[in-house]
Amino acid sequence: MKHEQRHRLQRRGIYLLPNLFTTLALFFGFYAIVAAIDGRFNQACLTIFIAMICDSLDGRIARMTNTTSPFGAEYDSLSDLVTFGLAPALLTYKWSLHSLGKIGWLIAFIYVAATALRLARFNTLLGVSSKKYFKGMPCPAAAAVLASFIWAIDDTWNIDGTHLTYLLAAITLSAAAVMVSNVNFYSFKDIDWRGRVPFVMILIFILICVAIAIDPPPVLFGAFMLYMLSGPVMALWRITHKKKLIAKVTRKK
Repeated sequence: MKHEQRHRLQRRGIYLLPNLFTTLALFFGFYAIVAAIDGRFNQACLTIFIAMICDSLDGRIARMTNTTSPFGAEYDSLSDLVTFGLAPALLTYKWSLHSLGKIGWLIAFIYVAATALRLARFNTLLGVSSKKYFKGMPCPAAAAVLASFIWAIDDTWNIDGTHLTYLLAAITLSAAAVMVSNVNFYSFKDIDWRGRVPFVMILIFILICVAIAIDPPPVLFGAFMLYMLSGPVMALWRITHKKKLIAKVTRKK
């Protein structure tokens, strides 16, 4: 009887290590909200990227230690909604979108709603969709596009003007659109990190690290913007390639 009670208690518990990293991601996401409210926009952007690192580690640690659980998956989604949905939306609103009045906070809300929809769809497709591709851009990458854009403007480019507000609004709506789209985005999950790679790959990795170290904000913005564009570009290429193949087949007939 005592053994059964102990076993029941163990089953009710949660795994510490992966959920600890999820909590850290949630903490940094909440801190980004506080920093944005206080007008410390660079700190808010930086903490969103720190949260991304924590969020990327929790799932990997759970798989490596065989501590995945339904609780962890749900907790991770709730954390992502705050960290990569609410935090970047509030950051964009406080930084510039507030100048658009009602339209500004509606744009921010659309981004939050798109993040929630993206996470809900991701949870329903767990174990069904391909591991090689994400359906729709992942919300951490979308948050990185917004955070790196604001960080680059504030820290490096020092550009001012009302046109920036409209540009940010366009980027925010575009990020929201690609999150809920059916466009496939490469997930990088099929990379064998323990396998052998060509020597040139190590050199490329070193060059990327050096570029980020020299000036992080614009390099990160460029990298995540390219990732956001990669999905639609590849989708258009597949459609065009498919039409060409169909045209060739019809000609032969």
